[in-house]
Amino acid sequence: MRLKEDVKPVSYLAAHTSRLVDEVADQGRTVLITQDGEARAVLMDVGSYDRWRSALAMLKILAQGEADIAAGRTVTQEEAFDRAARAIDRAPSNG
Repeated sequence: MRLKEDVKPVSYLAAHTSRLVDEVADQGRTVLITQDGEARAVLMDVGSYDRWRSALAMLKILAQGEADIAAGRTVTQEEAFDRAARAIDRAPSNG
């Protein structure tokens, strides 16, 4: 993050909203918005936001898996494949 370019006070956002949104969208920048000298919000382009959300979802899945392992909620690979095969066999066909 380039502090001079990527940290802006809320007054700058208010005065230059359209230009700042265009820069963020066109350049894929993320801009930190401050208010009274404190970080208050982040402005980012939609593509970056979507990637961030996907990464967060993956981290949640990994954390849940680690919690399952720690709690002993696991099965062998063979059992997992057997369960999957049985579920496929029970599923209604689309043909």
